[in-house]
Amino acid sequence: MTYEEIVTNAKQDIGKYCKACMVCNGRACRNQMPGPGAKGMGDTAIRNFDKWQEIRVQMDTISEHEEVDTSFVLWGQKFRYPFFAGPVGAVNLHYGEKYNDQSYNDVMVAACAEAGIAAMTGDGVNPDVMKYATDAIRRVEGKGIPTIKPWNIEIIREKMKQAEGSGAFAVAMDIDAAGLPFLKNMTPPAGRKSVEELRQVAEMAKVPFIAKGIMTARGAIKAVEAGVDAIVVSNHGGRVLDQCPATAEVLPAIVEAVQGKVKIFVDGGIRSGVDVFKALALGADGVLICRPFVTAVYGGGMEGVKTYIEKIGAELADTMAMCGANSLKEITKEMIYLPR
Repeated sequence: MTYEEIVTNAKQDIGKYCKACMVCNGRACRNQMPGPGAKGMGDTAIRNFDKWQEIRVQMDTISEHEEVDTSFVLWGQKFRYPFFAGPVGAVNLHYGEKYNDQSYNDVMVAACAEAGIAAMTGDGVNPDVMKYATDAIRRVEGKGIPTIKPWNIEIIREKMKQAEGSGAFAVAMDIDAAGLPFLKNMTPPAGRKSVEELRQVAEMAKVPFIAKGIMTARGAIKAVEAGVDAIVVSNHGGRVLDQCPATAEVLPAIVEAVQGKVKIFVDGGIRSGVDVFKALALGADGVLICRPFVTAVYGGGMEGVKTYIEKIGAELADTMAMCGANSLKEITKEMIYLPR
Protein backbone atom coordinates (compact mmCIF):
# COMPACT_ATOMS: atom_id res chain seq x y z
CA MET A 1 0.00 0.00 0.00
CA THR A 2 1.30 3.47 -0.91
CA TYR A 3 0.56 6.69 0.94
CA GLU A 4 -1.27 7.95 -2.14
CA GLU A 5 -3.56 4.91 -1.96
CA ILE A 6 -4.14 5.53 1.74
CA VAL A 7 -5.26 9.11 1.07
CA THR A 8 -7.49 8.07 -1.83
CA ASN A 9 -9.18 5.41 0.31
CA ALA A 10 -9.57 7.78 3.27
CA LYS A 11 -11.45 10.32 1.17
CA GLN A 12 -14.26 7.78 0.78
CA ASP A 13 -14.76 7.13 4.50
CA ILE A 14 -13.40 9.95 6.62
CA GLY A 15 -16.60 11.98 6.82
CA LYS A 16 -17.67 15.47 5.86
CA TYR A 17 -15.31 17.55 8.01
CA CYS A 18 -11.81 16.25 7.25
CA LYS A 19 -10.88 16.36 3.55
CA ALA A 20 -8.05 13.79 3.83
CA CYS A 21 -5.68 16.17 2.08
CA MET A 22 -2.46 14.79 0.60
CA VAL A 23 -0.63 17.36 2.73
CA CYS A 24 -2.50 18.28 5.90
CA ASN A 25 -1.81 22.02 6.23
CA GLY A 26 -4.89 23.22 8.10
CA ARG A 27 -6.41 25.15 5.21
CA ALA A 28 -9.27 22.94 4.00
CA CYS A 29 -10.78 22.39 7.48
CA ARG A 30 -9.60 25.54 9.22
CA ASN A 31 -12.77 26.53 11.10
CA GLN A 32 -14.70 23.26 11.30
CA MET A 33 -15.46 21.91 14.74
CA PRO A 34 -16.72 19.17 15.05
CA GLY A 35 -13.95 18.07 12.75
CA PRO A 36 -10.19 18.57 12.73
CA GLY A 37 -10.44 22.36 12.52
CA ALA A 38 -10.64 25.09 15.14
CA LYS A 39 -13.22 26.83 17.25
CA GLY A 40 -12.15 30.12 15.62
CA MET A 41 -10.74 30.97 12.19
CA GLY A 42 -8.08 28.27 12.39
CA ASP A 43 -5.14 30.48 11.48
CA THR A 44 -2.90 28.89 14.14
CA ALA A 45 -2.99 25.44 12.50
CA ILE A 46 -2.02 27.00 9.18
CA ARG A 47 0.82 28.93 10.80
CA ASN A 48 2.06 25.73 12.48
CA PHE A 49 2.51 24.09 9.08
CA ASP A 50 3.89 27.13 7.28
CA LYS A 51 6.62 27.88 9.81
CA TRP A 52 8.10 24.39 9.59
CA GLN A 53 8.29 24.86 5.82
CA GLU A 54 10.22 28.12 6.21
CA ILE A 55 13.00 26.24 8.00
CA ARG A 56 15.38 24.56 5.54
CA VAL A 57 17.90 21.79 6.02
CA GLN A 58 21.65 22.11 5.36
CA MET A 59 22.85 19.36 3.05
CA ASP A 60 26.36 18.10 3.78
CA THR A 61 27.45 14.73 2.38
CA ILE A 62 31.11 14.91 3.44
CA SER A 63 30.75 12.71 6.48
CA GLU A 64 31.31 9.16 7.70
CA HIS A 65 29.38 6.72 5.52
CA GLU A 66 27.70 4.67 8.23
CA GLU A 67 24.27 3.16 8.63
CA VAL A 68 21.88 5.79 9.96
CA ASP A 69 20.43 4.98 13.38
CA THR A 70 17.01 6.53 13.99
CA SER A 71 16.38 4.70 17.27
CA PHE A 72 15.00 6.66 20.20
CA VAL A 73 15.25 5.73 23.89
CA LEU A 74 12.76 7.21 26.37
CA TRP A 75 12.54 6.21 30.05
CA GLY A 76 14.08 2.83 29.40
CA GLN A 77 11.93 2.08 26.35
CA LYS A 78 13.57 1.82 22.93
CA PHE A 79 11.66 2.90 19.81
CA ARG A 80 12.55 2.78 16.12
CA TYR A 81 11.85 6.45 15.55
CA PRO A 82 11.63 9.68 17.60
CA PHE A 83 8.01 10.34 16.66
CA PHE A 84 4.76 9.10 18.19
CA ALA A 85 1.12 9.26 17.09
CA GLY A 86 -0.75 12.09 18.81
CA PRO A 87 -3.96 11.62 20.83
CA VAL A 88 -7.42 11.66 19.25
CA GLY A 89 -10.79 11.15 20.89
CA ALA A 90 -14.42 11.06 19.66
CA VAL A 91 -13.23 10.00 16.19
CA ASN A 92 -16.69 9.14 14.85
CA LEU A 93 -17.84 12.69 15.69
CA HIS A 94 -14.84 14.47 14.20
CA TYR A 95 -13.81 12.16 11.37
CA GLY A 96 -16.60 9.81 10.31
CA GLU A 97 -18.48 6.70 11.33
CA LYS A 98 -16.21 4.04 9.82
CA TYR A 99 -14.43 3.91 13.20
CA ASN A 100 -15.47 4.55 16.76
CA ASP A 101 -13.13 5.09 19.70
CA GLN A 102 -12.86 1.38 20.37
CA SER A 103 -12.02 0.26 16.83
CA TYR A 104 -9.80 3.29 16.18
CA ASN A 105 -7.70 2.69 19.31
CA ASP A 106 -7.52 -1.03 18.59
CA VAL A 107 -5.97 -0.26 15.20
CA MET A 108 -3.80 2.72 16.10
CA VAL A 109 -2.24 1.43 19.32
CA ALA A 110 -1.52 -2.03 17.95
CA ALA A 111 -0.14 -0.80 14.62
CA CYS A 112 2.17 1.71 16.28
CA ALA A 113 3.45 -0.88 18.74
CA GLU A 114 4.11 -3.39 15.96
CA ALA A 115 5.90 -0.74 13.90
CA GLY A 116 8.19 0.18 16.80
CA ILE A 117 6.75 3.47 18.04
CA ALA A 118 4.05 4.42 20.56
CA ALA A 119 0.60 5.95 20.21
CA MET A 120 -0.79 8.55 22.56
CA THR A 121 -4.52 8.00 23.05
CA GLY A 122 -7.35 10.45 23.59
CA ASP A 123 -10.00 11.18 26.20
CA GLY A 124 -13.50 12.59 26.08
CA VAL A 125 -16.73 13.38 27.90
CA ASN A 126 -17.87 9.82 27.25
CA PRO A 127 -15.97 7.69 29.81
CA ASP A 128 -15.77 4.85 27.29
CA VAL A 129 -13.18 6.85 25.30
CA MET A 130 -10.59 6.37 28.06
CA LYS A 131 -11.73 2.79 28.69
CA TYR A 132 -11.20 1.78 25.06
CA ALA A 133 -7.85 3.57 24.97
CA THR A 134 -6.47 1.93 28.09
CA ASP A 135 -7.82 -1.48 27.04
CA ALA A 136 -5.89 -1.16 23.76
CA ILE A 137 -2.71 -0.12 25.59
CA ARG A 138 -3.02 -3.05 27.99
CA ARG A 139 -3.15 -5.47 25.04
CA VAL A 140 0.22 -4.20 23.75
CA GLU A 141 1.82 -4.55 27.18
CA GLY A 142 1.82 -0.84 28.00
CA LYS A 143 3.42 0.44 24.77
CA GLY A 144 1.17 3.50 24.64
CA ILE A 145 0.51 6.77 26.46
CA PRO A 146 -3.03 7.56 27.67
CA THR A 147 -3.78 11.28 27.61
CA ILE A 148 -6.19 12.70 30.19
CA LYS A 149 -8.15 15.92 29.72
CA PRO A 150 -7.81 18.61 32.43
CA TRP A 151 -10.93 17.56 34.31
CA ASN A 152 -11.52 18.27 38.00
CA ILE A 153 -9.23 16.43 40.37
CA GLU A 154 -11.72 13.68 41.28
CA ILE A 155 -12.25 12.65 37.67
CA ILE A 156 -8.49 12.86 37.00
CA ARG A 157 -7.89 10.48 39.90
CA GLU A 158 -10.30 7.95 38.37
CA LYS A 159 -8.68 8.25 34.95
CA MET A 160 -5.21 7.83 36.47
CA LYS A 161 -6.33 4.49 37.93
CA GLN A 162 -7.40 3.39 34.46
CA ALA A 163 -4.05 4.50 33.06
CA GLU A 164 -2.19 2.60 35.76
CA GLY A 165 -4.23 -0.52 35.06
CA SER A 166 -3.19 -0.42 31.40
CA GLY A 167 0.48 -0.79 32.30
CA ALA A 168 1.29 2.29 30.20
CA PHE A 169 4.94 3.34 30.41
CA ALA A 170 3.89 7.03 30.70
CA VAL A 171 0.76 9.14 31.06
CA ALA A 172 -0.05 12.61 29.74
CA MET A 173 -2.45 15.50 30.23
CA ASP A 174 -3.30 17.84 27.35
CA ILE A 175 -3.68 20.94 29.47
CA ASP A 176 -4.25 23.04 26.34
CA ALA A 177 -7.59 21.21 26.00
CA ALA A 178 -8.83 23.74 28.56
CA GLY A 179 -9.81 25.79 25.50
CA LEU A 180 -12.09 23.14 23.99
CA PRO A 181 -15.78 24.16 24.03
CA PHE A 182 -16.99 20.92 25.63
CA LEU A 183 -14.82 21.48 28.72
CA LYS A 184 -16.31 24.88 29.47
CA ASN A 185 -19.07 25.26 32.06
CA MET A 186 -18.66 21.75 33.38
CA THR A 187 -19.68 20.89 36.93
CA PRO A 188 -17.39 20.38 38.80
CA PRO A 189 -15.19 22.86 36.88
CA ALA A 190 -12.63 21.57 34.39
CA GLY A 191 -9.93 23.48 32.58
CA ARG A 192 -6.83 25.47 33.51
CA LYS A 193 -4.56 24.17 36.25
CA SER A 194 -2.38 26.06 38.72
CA VAL A 195 1.20 24.93 39.36
CA GLU A 196 0.06 23.29 42.59
CA GLU A 197 -2.87 21.52 40.88
CA LEU A 198 -0.58 20.26 38.15
CA ARG A 199 1.84 19.03 40.82
CA GLN A 200 -1.02 17.03 42.36
CA VAL A 201 -1.72 15.44 39.01
CA ALA A 202 1.95 14.64 38.40
CA GLU A 203 2.19 13.00 41.82
CA MET A 204 -0.80 10.77 41.03
CA ALA A 205 1.03 9.26 38.08
CA LYS A 206 3.02 6.19 39.01
CA VAL A 207 4.96 6.53 35.74
CA PRO A 208 6.57 9.50 33.93
CA PHE A 209 4.06 12.33 33.49
CA ILE A 210 3.83 14.51 30.37
CA ALA A 211 2.23 17.96 30.26
CA LYS A 212 1.04 18.67 26.71
CA GLY A 213 0.21 22.22 25.71
CA ILE A 214 3.23 24.38 26.60
CA MET A 215 3.70 27.45 24.39
CA THR A 216 5.95 29.82 26.37
CA ALA A 217 9.24 29.65 28.25
CA ARG A 218 7.33 30.86 31.30
CA GLY A 219 4.84 28.00 30.96
CA ALA A 220 7.66 25.50 30.56
CA ILE A 221 9.33 26.70 33.76
CA LYS A 222 6.01 26.39 35.63
CA ALA A 223 5.61 22.83 34.32
CA VAL A 224 9.11 21.97 35.57
CA GLU A 225 8.21 23.47 38.96
CA ALA A 226 5.14 21.22 39.02
CA GLY A 227 7.36 18.17 38.73
CA VAL A 228 6.47 16.92 35.24
CA ASP A 229 8.86 14.55 33.47
CA ALA A 230 8.23 15.87 29.96
CA ILE A 231 6.40 18.60 28.12
CA VAL A 232 4.88 18.83 24.68
CA VAL A 233 5.24 22.18 22.96
CA SER A 234 1.75 22.35 21.51
CA ASN A 235 -1.16 24.69 20.80
CA HIS A 236 -3.54 21.73 20.43
CA GLY A 237 -3.02 21.67 16.69
CA GLY A 238 -4.30 25.24 16.44
CA ARG A 239 -7.78 24.14 17.53
CA VAL A 240 -8.23 26.14 20.72
CA LEU A 241 -6.98 29.71 20.12
CA ASP A 242 -6.45 31.81 17.01
CA GLN A 243 -3.43 34.03 16.47
CA CYS A 244 -0.99 31.96 18.51
CA PRO A 245 2.59 31.67 17.29
CA ALA A 246 3.55 28.41 15.65
CA THR A 247 5.18 25.70 17.72
CA ALA A 248 8.33 25.99 15.57
CA GLU A 249 8.59 29.65 16.56
CA VAL A 250 8.47 29.11 20.32
CA LEU A 251 10.38 25.82 20.57
CA PRO A 252 13.93 27.31 20.74
CA ALA A 253 13.09 29.62 23.66
CA ILE A 254 11.41 26.78 25.54
CA VAL A 255 14.41 24.49 25.00
CA GLU A 256 16.68 27.21 26.37
CA ALA A 257 14.44 27.81 29.39
CA VAL A 258 14.16 24.11 30.31
CA GLN A 259 17.92 23.45 30.17
CA GLY A 260 17.48 19.71 29.82
CA LYS A 261 15.53 19.30 33.07
CA VAL A 262 12.67 17.50 31.33
CA LYS A 263 12.15 15.81 27.98
CA ILE A 264 10.69 18.03 25.25
CA PHE A 265 8.31 16.92 22.51
CA VAL A 266 6.74 19.19 19.90
CA ASP A 267 3.73 18.85 17.61
CA GLY A 268 1.69 21.04 15.30
CA GLY A 269 2.03 20.94 11.52
CA ILE A 270 4.88 18.41 11.40
CA ARG A 271 4.15 16.48 8.23
CA SER A 272 7.33 14.79 7.02
CA GLY A 273 10.50 13.14 8.20
CA VAL A 274 12.30 16.31 7.14
CA ASP A 275 10.10 18.25 9.59
CA VAL A 276 10.95 15.73 12.32
CA PHE A 277 14.63 16.38 11.63
CA LYS A 278 14.08 20.15 11.89
CA ALA A 279 12.33 19.75 15.25
CA LEU A 280 15.19 17.67 16.65
CA ALA A 281 17.71 20.19 15.32
CA LEU A 282 15.85 22.94 17.22
CA GLY A 283 16.31 20.97 20.45
CA ALA A 284 13.26 18.72 20.77
CA ASP A 285 13.81 15.18 22.03
CA GLY A 286 10.86 13.84 20.06
CA VAL A 287 7.84 14.72 17.95
CA LEU A 288 4.10 14.03 17.88
CA ILE A 289 2.12 13.78 14.64
CA CYS A 290 -1.66 13.61 14.86
CA ARG A 291 -4.07 14.34 12.00
CA PRO A 292 -2.21 12.37 9.27
CA PHE A 293 -2.33 9.29 11.47
CA VAL A 294 -6.13 9.56 11.44
CA THR A 295 -6.03 9.59 7.64
CA ALA A 296 -3.79 6.51 7.75
CA VAL A 297 -6.29 4.61 9.91
CA TYR A 298 -9.31 5.55 7.80
CA GLY A 299 -7.45 4.90 4.55
CA GLY A 300 -5.71 1.66 5.35
CA GLY A 301 -6.30 0.36 8.87
CA MET A 302 -3.25 -1.23 10.45
CA GLU A 303 -1.45 -1.49 7.12
CA GLY A 304 -2.09 2.20 6.50
CA VAL A 305 -0.62 3.20 9.86
CA LYS A 306 2.46 1.05 9.33
CA THR A 307 2.94 2.43 5.80
CA TYR A 308 2.73 5.99 7.11
CA ILE A 309 5.23 5.27 9.90
CA GLU A 310 7.68 3.79 7.39
CA LYS A 311 7.21 6.82 5.12
CA ILE A 312 8.07 9.33 7.85
CA GLY A 313 10.89 7.12 9.18
CA ALA A 314 12.47 6.75 5.74
CA GLU A 315 12.30 10.51 5.14
CA LEU A 316 13.97 11.13 8.50
CA ALA A 317 16.75 8.63 7.80
CA ASP A 318 17.38 10.09 4.35
CA THR A 319 17.54 13.64 5.73
CA MET A 320 19.95 12.56 8.46
CA ALA A 321 22.24 10.89 5.91
CA MET A 322 22.18 13.86 3.55
CA CYS A 323 22.92 16.31 6.36
CA GLY A 324 25.72 14.33 8.00
CA ALA A 325 24.00 12.87 11.08
CA ASN A 326 24.33 9.12 11.66
CA SER A 327 22.35 9.13 14.93
CA LEU A 328 19.78 11.35 16.62
CA LYS A 329 22.37 12.76 19.02
CA GLU A 330 24.40 14.01 16.05
CA ILE A 331 21.57 16.24 14.80
CA THR A 332 22.48 19.86 15.60
CA LYS A 333 21.12 23.32 14.96
CA GLU A 334 23.91 23.87 12.41
CA MET A 335 22.14 21.37 10.16
CA ILE A 336 19.16 23.64 9.55
CA TYR A 337 18.83 27.05 7.88
CA LEU A 338 16.56 29.40 9.79
CA PRO A 339 14.66 32.25 8.08
CA ARG A 340 16.08 35.71 8.72
